[in-house]
Amino acid sequence: MYFTRLFVSLQMQSGDCAILRVFTNALRRKYYIANVHHTKAAESHILWERESIVHENPSMSLASNLGIEIIILLKLFMKSAQVKYPIGIQNFEKLRVEGYRYVDKTAFVYKLVSEGSYYFLSRPRRFGKSLLLSTLEAYFQGKKELFEGLSISKLEKEWIEYPILHLDLNTERYDSVDALKNKLNLFLSNLENLYGKNSEERSFSSRFEGIIGRVTKTTGRKVVILVDEYDKPMLQAIEDQALQMEYRNTLKAFYGALKSCDRHIKFAFLTGVTKFGKVSVFSDLNNLIDISFDRRYTGICGITADELHANFDESVDRLAVANNMSKEECYERLRQDYDGYHFEYDTKGIYNPFSLLNTLSSCQFRDYWFETGTPSFLVYQLKKTRYPLESMTDEELSADTLNSIDIMDENPLPLLYQSGYLTIKEYDEEFGNYKLGFPNREVEHGFIKYLLPFYAPKVSNKSAFSIARFVNDVRNGDVEGFMQRLQSFFADGDYEVVGDAEKYFQNTIYVFFKLMGFYVEVERRTSKGRIDILMQTSSYIYILELKVNQTADAALHQIEEKQYAAPFASDSRKLFKIGVNFTTETRKIDNWKVT
Repeated sequence: MYFTRLFVSLQMQSGDCAILRVFTNALRRKYYIANVHHTKAAESHILWERESIVHENPSMSLASNLGIEIIILLKLFMKSAQVKYPIGIQNFEKLRVEGYRYVDKTAFVYKLVSEGSYYFLSRPRRFGKSLLLSTLEAYFQGKKELFEGLSISKLEKEWIEYPILHLDLNTERYDSVDALKNKLNLFLSNLENLYGKNSEERSFSSRFEGIIGRVTKTTGRKVVILVDEYDKPMLQAIEDQALQMEYRNTLKAFYGALKSCDRHIKFAFLTGVTKFGKVSVFSDLNNLIDISFDRRYTGICGITADELHANFDESVDRLAVANNMSKEECYERLRQDYDGYHFEYDTKGIYNPFSLLNTLSSCQFRDYWFETGTPSFLVYQLKKTRYPLESMTDEELSADTLNSIDIMDENPLPLLYQSGYLTIKEYDEEFGNYKLGFPNREVEHGFIKYLLPFYAPKVSNKSAFSIARFVNDVRNGDVEGFMQRLQSFFADGDYEVVGDAEKYFQNTIYVFFKLMGFYVEVERRTSKGRIDILMQTSSYIYILELKVNQTADAALHQIEEKQYAAPFASDSRKLFKIGVNFTTETRKIDNWKVT
């Protein structure tokens, strides 16, 4: 309504179209400069908007088109007005003072401080844990002005300032015993300079206890303790068991000081990516409430679909225009790429905030979260345990197993889950077991792509291995070319992998065809048994049965016996049945046949 009145006013003041034309061209130039990479999309959007307005207002004269375009351009300017996305912003005060867009999580903050004292939260990296701690810090500093207009401003009445001890373990590289010792010593020394020290306090834990007591005595108030990325040292030492055990013992005693100082502590909150369980770091700190699985706090970090719509709807408009998509298509693409994290069964999905905000800011869909860190320690555990990759989404885990990574030398799945590479997909209430899966396309594609070099043969002719060449063979119906390339893929490899050759082949095939599945349809099940590989394009169907230390004929016989092709009897596409045999002696595909 406002824009319609503006248009009428402009038309009345101009007398003719000359002024409107100048104004329109100026706005067009300004809008295209602001959207220089998306000019074609912007043109299409303006045309669509204009046609919609004319259709809704058929009585408007032809001369009104310039005024209509002005209205559209002004609307676009309002929608694409500079939003300051808090990408990488971990300080709540900076975020609020400098005008970054904030997704209000303060109702969770109030719930935490009003209902308990000791908490632990595990979430994947770049999921907002540090910003949550900074928000808690600002709250306990009594900075009421930073919370104006937020949920907590209607809930909190007192705004009392408390002394805060904030330890951030995320800022160090932990590759030696001294690295952790130096970090803790610096933290404690800075506090001792403020609150005094006792020469009798020599261990890290006794120094920490002494500081907490002196802070309370000096300020007259109980202490707030915030620890960010408590597990960073142990994760960085995951490939060095002796060093990791050293870190565990040091931190176990250090964090144990919190329990012995309970009378001096108002509130304590620890965050990390993983949870080293009751027999490890937290065995001396059993008064922590773990909210990682608590459905009341599933949305405490990350962004929900409701929050996306409420806070970034105009940004999605702009993203849709930039990518020649409808708004609905754009929301669906965002959901497929970045949504899907579940930290308890039967809860709403959570978007990865880092990837989501980067996408809205740049107007480009990319794997932002995966690009900022490589899961080398996860691959190390997968290979160390010789874990069958196909079981990642089939194995059932109990809540106790999923909630602790202390069994990672036997089963790496809890580590994959807590690190954000797998998430909860199903839950069996009768037996209390969970099934996991990839949360979204970004994680699945990035993880599988990252796994391939570790599980595939070390190919000498990398250009021949290009996944694009395999995909093109499949799309073009060149089954001979595809199989020759696959056979060469194994034959040309430099085999540094030792151990179970059959499991090696299964893992390699899993990774390879998982990656293929991002470009052509790949499935693995039928109603009468199991097809090892089913690939489909718009023109072709491929059924592959894979055998180990048998024959290609045996593989083809199984395809016929199990009637794997029956569901496609009336399908007009050309169907290939392919039998493949892999020999563990040479670790190669020794023969294959096509019918």
